[in-house]
Amino acid sequence: ADTASQQRLLKALTETFALARLPRRIEVYDNSHISGTNAVGGMIVAGPEGFRKNQYRKFNIRSTDITPGDDYGMMREVLQRRFKRLIDESPRAPVNDADESHEQIESPWPDLVLIDGGQGQLRAAQETLAELGVTDVPMIAIAKGLDREAGRETFFMAGRSPFKLPPRDPLLYFVERMRDEAHRFAIGSHRTRRKKDIREAGLQEIAGIGPTRKRALLHHFGTVKAIERASLSD
Repeated sequence: ADTASQQRLLKALTETFALARLPRRIEVYDNSHISGTNAVGGMIVAGPEGFRKNQYRKFNIRSTDITPGDDYGMMREVLQRRFKRLIDESPRAPVNDADESHEQIESPWPDLVLIDGGQGQLRAAQETLAELGVTDVPMIAIAKGLDREAGRETFFMAGRSPFKLPPRDPLLYFVERMRDEAHRFAIGSHRTRRKKDIREAGLQEIAGIGPTRKRALLHHFGTVKAIERASLSD
């Protein structure tokens, strides 16, 4: 029953978003950080059988030229690293849409990319993939509704005006569930990195510095190195 339901939702997704074929691999991306610190990008994977948790990936943001809190810059780095690796390790063979045999072949390439964000995020993602020569992967950006209320999301696609899905539409719930899973995974990865940063800071060895003060110091200075460089009065 679950498999049949998943197939119906994927078919509705294909028709509603005018995809060339039913997606067998959907990659969903989200970022998480606090004021730009401990920034992490998360990628989750979904398909006909549901979430593929063994294929989830996290990306610790490395770029030194990204302004703290620059969500566009973080998304560019994540997608560039993900797709550059795909290009290097799994060159994409052309697919003949009339030949359905490709559906039986497991490919590491996504049939659809979902991004948590709006028009700006979509544009940044499209530009990043275009620079790598990838122009045939459909992308959808999902912007949260007013007051971040679920059920009022706006969808953005290339060559199409922004649109919404009807409230209580099963397809809307399906897309929200994938978006929320990516959000959960990105936040979890960020928290793990932040805790590791706090543990390695050596701050716990200073008398009078508890968990709250550790978090405050890292939130204010951003990194352990910045705390080490700070003056006593700071």
